[in-house]
Amino acid sequence: MAKRNYSRREFLGAAPCLALGTTTLFSSLINLKAINSLMGTTAVVGGEYKALVCILLSGGNDSYNMIIPRSDNEYNEYAAARSNLAIPQDELLPITPNTSDGREYGLHPKMTGLQNIFQQGNAAFVNNVGTLVEPVTKSTIESQSVSLPLGLLSHIDQAAHWQTAFPQERTSMGWGGKMADILKSMNSNDEVSMNISLGGNNIFQRGEEVSEFSINNDGGVSVFQYGSQEPFFDLMTDDISSMTNKQYGDVFKDSYKGVLKRSIESNEFFNDAIADNGDLNTQFSNTNISKDLRMVAQSIAARNTLGAKRQIYFVEMGGFDTHDDLGNQHANLLERLDTAMSEFYAATEELGVSDCVTTYTISDFARTLSSNGNGTDHAWGGNTIVMGGAVKGKEMYGEYPIIGLNTDLELGGGVLLPTTAADQYFAEIALWFGVSPNDLSLVLPNIGNFYDVASGAAPLGFLI
Repeated sequence: MAKRNYSRREFLGAAPCLALGTTTLFSSLINLKAINSLMGTTAVVGGEYKALVCILLSGGNDSYNMIIPRSDNEYNEYAAARSNLAIPQDELLPITPNTSDGREYGLHPKMTGLQNIFQQGNAAFVNNVGTLVEPVTKSTIESQSVSLPLGLLSHIDQAAHWQTAFPQERTSMGWGGKMADILKSMNSNDEVSMNISLGGNNIFQRGEEVSEFSINNDGGVSVFQYGSQEPFFDLMTDDISSMTNKQYGDVFKDSYKGVLKRSIESNEFFNDAIADNGDLNTQFSNTNISKDLRMVAQSIAARNTLGAKRQIYFVEMGGFDTHDDLGNQHANLLERLDTAMSEFYAATEELGVSDCVTTYTISDFARTLSSNGNGTDHAWGGNTIVMGGAVKGKEMYGEYPIIGLNTDLELGGGVLLPTTAADQYFAEIALWFGVSPNDLSLVLPNIGNFYDVASGAAPLGFLI
């Protein structure tokens, strides 16, 4: 991979990635925080390479305009609830799940790629998922006899809850980080973290011992790649080289120096690994989400050089907070997402790892069924996408609700009560990734409220 010269503006924008989770690590050193050892956990399930790719649709995806009832009666209910935001029935892309609930469904007209992947059996939809502390009904909510997620309908809280799987509290550790804590010994080289982020610092990938390795869609960001076309970069390179080679009497300064030095070395190691594996034949579009997923594919291609048997990727796509101009904005967003996910699946097939890579979406929440005039507002339960060769595809998992107002699931204002807990969704993914059922509660503290880990049954059944 050719090394790139960065402008000063680009360098300052990327600088937080240099520390590789330095803030978290250094803060831990200062506070002398004890690391809670996970020694003694049970054996890992499975031993071959597996990767998870989490795509956060930031802002709240209007997922009831992503998967839409297509049969006449159900479509009419949908159209009445969505009013001016309804997608015309004859424009929906038909999908035919192997298991029918008696209704017909279609996708947003911009999702032609995922329509094909679904029909081929390599994608599925998990319906009406939301963050929950315990099972709820409309009546228990109205009687205030049930615990609800903290900051319900709040962007910052709900996006965090999807990443931590602990919605009753604000916590600094995510379930992806906890999985990496348990499984990190599977990777033979710890030069680059199991958890690789193209979305900057995030809660999802932060564990007790594992932090995210932040890159951008050009690769690892190393100070020594910024080139020397400007005197600014020459001075910065010299200063950092001097700092990392100096011995300090202060233990905190010396520790910080060590973290920075390891970050620089890790980024250089990562870039060399990517370069050694060359370019992909699969062509990716020039959008940010496509470029991010291209870099994920290039990193997967370098898995042997990186010594990785397990990798967790975090990608964020923004723009889904569609309070206004929903029709145009959402169509453009879904088209970019559809294209990028289709390109990425093709790349995993090119690399021969499509059965080993599971890609899934999360979002803050869904949007209200009711129109606010030209858009939608914050809601709760919504639909997600799961894609990969290990997915039991061409299926819908979880109950798809009636898209109408004044139902047993509609809480007012077009907000739908979720019928599938995010914990069930996550548990399916964690078990496939190699977390033992006995360790599942370490990753998902509330899982016992929704799933019997000793049952031997799958939480939802969408992964092989």
